[in-house]
Amino acid sequence: AASDVYKRQIIAASIISPARTELQNVPQLRDVDAALRILRHLGCTAEQSCGEVYIDSGGLCRSTIPHSLMVEMRSSVIFMGALIARCGSARLSLPGGCQLGRRPIDLHLAALRRMGAEIDEAGGEISCRAEHLHGAEIVLSFPSVGATENIMLAAARAEGETIIRGAAREPEIVDLQEFLNACGARVSGAGSSAVVVE
Repeated sequence: AASDVYKRQIIAASIISPARTELQNVPQLRDVDAALRILRHLGCTAEQSCGEVYIDSGGLCRSTIPHSLMVEMRSSVIFMGALIARCGSARLSLPGGCQLGRRPIDLHLAALRRMGAEIDEAGGEISCRAEHLHGAEIVLSFPSVGATENIMLAAARAEGETIIRGAAREPEIVDLQEFLNACGARVSGAGSSAVVVE
């Protein structure tokens, strides 16, 4: 059985293309339940039963996640990369709002901007738009797991090649690469400090 962190990333990745996903050995955890509620809000079918999760993202019809859902899962910002890849836009709030001071997602936002996204921040909300995401060489100042994953998710549907240098090497990065490749993406290098997404 994989960790809840891995399942959270794979659940977010399931919306990159309009398809059905079945995940096995998924623990019954608060983060998993919160992630599935976010998917249902976005218009997807998402159910968990007896350790299995069934997702159909064909009905995705929104790219906005309300604050009430964002605060249930601190790592919910991972949906940003997947939404901008699928919809060309994403709007969400930061868990905890503006009181966090220097936000821990600065690396995520800088990377998406390098890939062509326009991002506005105001009142604890983030609004991202990108008519055409393009590949870029992104150098992370430290190996952030969340930033590495958000970049991989956005890059999976971007035009051209994205290279993430200083990437996180955790097992969940490898798991995300395997899932994206199973969906038809071309990702390599996970587990090393350089991840390439074509």
